[in-house]
Amino acid sequence: MAVEVSDVPGGKRYEARVDGESKAAGVAAYIRTTELIAFVHTEVAPEYEGRGVGSALARTALDEARAANLRVLATCPFFAGWIARHPEYQDLLYQSRSKVSD
Repeated sequence: MAVEVSDVPGGKRYEARVDGESKAAGVAAYIRTTELIAFVHTEVAPEYEGRGVGSALARTALDEARAANLRVLATCPFFAGWIARHPEYQDLLYQSRSKVSD
């Protein structure tokens, strides 16, 4: 099974397609600024769950965020969990620059 992931800026999401099918097998919605990309929702079609589509979405989106020098805010539980399991991507996570003082 070949998974191809592409950014669709007009739709503000990454789309995954399997074996050249026209229908998306999964999507990862985002909000993007010049410095940050926030992943807000990921969805994989039931027939593709557990087959690596979500991982392909996450890996491609995060690799592109790294290449664009963007910080990542993982508000989507899937992305947050995926990054937690893949420490090589944890350096991308957004860290607030403000400190709360007592």
